Amino acid sequence: MAAGGDRGGDLGRHADAAGLRRTALVPRRGRNAVSKRDPLAEYNRKRDFAKTAEPAGKRASGEGGNRFIVQKHAATRLHWDFRLEADGVLKSWAVTKGPCPDPDVKRLAVRTEDHPMSYADFEGTIPKGEYGGGTVMLWDRGTWAPVEGKSWKDIEKGHLHFTLDGERMKGEWLLVRMKKKPGEKRENWLLRKIDDEHAEPGDMLVERELTSVLTGRAMAEIAADKQGEHSLEGKSGAAFAKEMAKAGEHNAKKAPKTRKKPARKGGAGKPPPFRKLQLATLVDAVPAGNGWMHEIKFDGYRALVAAAGGTVRVHTRSGKDWSEKFAPLARAFAALDLPPCLIDGEIVAYDTAGNPDFSSLQRVLKRGHGAQGEGDRLAFHAFDLLEADGEDLAGLPNVERKERLEALLDGVEAPIHVADHVIGAGEKLYRAMCDAAQEGIISKAIDAPYRGSRTRNWVKVKCTLRQEFVIVGWKASRAKGRPFASLLLAQHEGAGEDARLVYKGNVGTGFSHETLEDLAAKMKRLERKTPPVEVDRASARQVTWVTPKLVAEIAFSEFTADGNVRHGSFLGLRSDKDADEVRPEKADPAPAREAAQDVEISSRERVIFPDAKCTKGDLADYYADVAPLMLPFAGQRPVSLVRCPQGRAKKCFFQKHDSGSFGPHVRHVPIAEKKGGTEDYLYLEDAAGLLACVQMGTIEFHGWGARSGDVERPDRMIFDLDPDEGLDFADVKQAAQDLRRKLADIGLTSHAMLTGGKGVHVVVPLTPGHSWDAHKDFARRFAEALSMAEPDRFTATMSKAKRKGKIFIDWLRNQRGSTAVVPYSARAREGAPVAAPIAWGELKSFDDAKPFTIADAAKLHARAKSKSLAGWGFAEQRLPDI
Repeated sequence: MAAGGDRGGDLGRHADAAGLRRTALVPRRGRNAVSKRDPLAEYNRKRDFAKTAEPAGKRASGEGGNRFIVQKHAATRLHWDFRLEADGVLKSWAVTKGPCPDPDVKRLAVRTEDHPMSYADFEGTIPKGEYGGGTVMLWDRGTWAPVEGKSWKDIEKGHLHFTLDGERMKGEWLLVRMKKKPGEKRENWLLRKIDDEHAEPGDMLVERELTSVLTGRAMAEIAADKQGEHSLEGKSGAAFAKEMAKAGEHNAKKAPKTRKKPARKGGAGKPPPFRKLQLATLVDAVPAGNGWMHEIKFDGYRALVAAAGGTVRVHTRSGKDWSEKFAPLARAFAALDLPPCLIDGEIVAYDTAGNPDFSSLQRVLKRGHGAQGEGDRLAFHAFDLLEADGEDLAGLPNVERKERLEALLDGVEAPIHVADHVIGAGEKLYRAMCDAAQEGIISKAIDAPYRGSRTRNWVKVKCTLRQEFVIVGWKASRAKGRPFASLLLAQHEGAGEDARLVYKGNVGTGFSHETLEDLAAKMKRLERKTPPVEVDRASARQVTWVTPKLVAEIAFSEFTADGNVRHGSFLGLRSDKDADEVRPEKADPAPAREAAQDVEISSRERVIFPDAKCTKGDLADYYADVAPLMLPFAGQRPVSLVRCPQGRAKKCFFQKHDSGSFGPHVRHVPIAEKKGGTEDYLYLEDAAGLLACVQMGTIEFHGWGARSGDVERPDRMIFDLDPDEGLDFADVKQAAQDLRRKLADIGLTSHAMLTGGKGVHVVVPLTPGHSWDAHKDFARRFAEALSMAEPDRFTATMSKAKRKGKIFIDWLRNQRGSTAVVPYSARAREGAPVAAPIAWGELKSFDDAKPFTIADAAKLHARAKSKSLAGWGFAEQRLPDI
């Protein structure tokens, strides 16, 4: 293992099969004695440096003395070698499945012999037949430190608590030695992530990060690089150093080809222009159901960030360029080197308790140009993505835009954050926010597009009443040194010629001494003799009137019967809003987004699946329930429908065009035909569209590999594994895992889906940017390469005669106009099965490809929220140039 242990021992029953050859351990006292003499003696003893390209062991100290590295190592079995610099060497463990950032997951880490510091930058191949023979990738690197009060020497005590600052592994981690079982020789440890801001659910880190941090290459590229094998036979001293320098120079030449984090390829292009923001409607209760995603309502300034590489513009909600005011945030975005993009979010500052606080934000801004002090640093919470790399995303469903945003900003650190959300459990989040004295929550319809106006697809539910008011005057104070006692407030009411300012009472609390002085100075410049609003004589006594230009945010308990605020408290000035925009907010009833209410389903009792005794109504209810899960994959994508008007056992047919019979909820997109002219294809935007299709007898939904907004740029590659009649499902599962590994070797993340039929789909999400010709050509060559490598198992030919006893890797779905069944679609098959996303780790537990039916909507929702399916179907990656 390039380290990873000696030739004796095994993982399970066989050492070589595990790729984790155990170090020959001696009793602890003896081992420590050996370590003190020469910690690299065991490393050097195992290697023939005349045949291996590995560097010879020599005790040294790296820069800073606190490096850590992780090398992905395809020896007898793939594993990750985790190494920490200590005592002039690299303390090493072989992690069988790779490091996992989920605190609930413990990874087996087999302690191996110490390695020399010169090994820390090694990437290449070790000749087959030698110790650790195989491909080695430098997968992560950075610095490490024991937590306060701990030391690297705790390794000998069997417990190491430390922090990492790497390109991929970050935050607190723990290594704990396990108690040996009788007869066990190797030293087993457990590697676990500690729950902190860098923790993340699921096991996506090693599946998502498939390229080298040194050269950007995938494993297959490193293995194919013949110049990456550096023979050291007969070399020592200066000759050895020269050969290692040569190897470093060679890898340096490979670095420009990096494809690491392709979504961050910035620099080119200009930041997108400002566009009007979507605004939320105030409602009186949290909307119920799984059709809503809920986020914290942050107490700050709404902002739209337009970025392209190092050029960043920060716009207010009205379109003002406040890049200078928020300079630290603009610099933080510039450092990310993002592609041209438009990100919607909220700028906040924090109070001493660490909560977003509007008054703290005011103090930060008053100091000018985003200057920051301890305790109230600026932060940006991103919650929507409108454009990315030239693609307009506004028409996509809310939940998919959020997924794309999370992928774009994957791994970002403070002061930039991606706002968390929950699906369905809005009332619970609302209560938590209110208990924490926060402002409230924002609820967003999962399937809705982005609209630059105030809509009921975004609603806000506030814990306390707070609104904006125009300051129209102030009353003098009798207290010594206090410039005024209270402010008079107003709001605009009416429309057109009837619009006017209406008095709303006054506010006399919530002012600091600094705020009093600042407001007094501002109002002094706006003083006027006549009142800008109608007020009664009592309210007008001892008032100094001001021109209505200043906007204040006020918290209050209620409006009195005469329309005035009760128990008001000043929160701050809103310099991001114009006085003319200030109007009263009245809470509407919470919206109900039950899709079945939008589309009437007739003949609900008609039996569609005779064997399962499921009706048209059952099918409609299933699609209404799973619409939030399904639309990110089926929405805004040309679809073909499998219609079975009389049920699945009767005549069924495909349909991809519409003469208008489906109604207004099913959309049309004109697509150019090869023969000339265009044809209108179907696509959907929301749950109502799904239900409209069900009303017309649809059971299955099959989608293109491209979006309806740009049908010429594919964004999804699918390999359908279709087994011959005589093959077992176990053969299909093994084939899917093999495809997954082959794709990972070339740097592509993939996901698995049970089709609801007899096969498995291996789904490869892609960043648009290549043509259909390139898409099809890559899929064909990949499938053919597998079939040629293992002709007894695979075929890339559709011919039935050539599929006997084999699995057909159906790559033909990756050409323009072809479709594949979308996740969560029902199937027109016995038992009413559905296509279901699964995690790679659970594939082995399924006995067939149809374990879920239309009766399992609740189960599918629960699965979709699980850690194992976090991020399923999404990845920012481009088609490799191979």
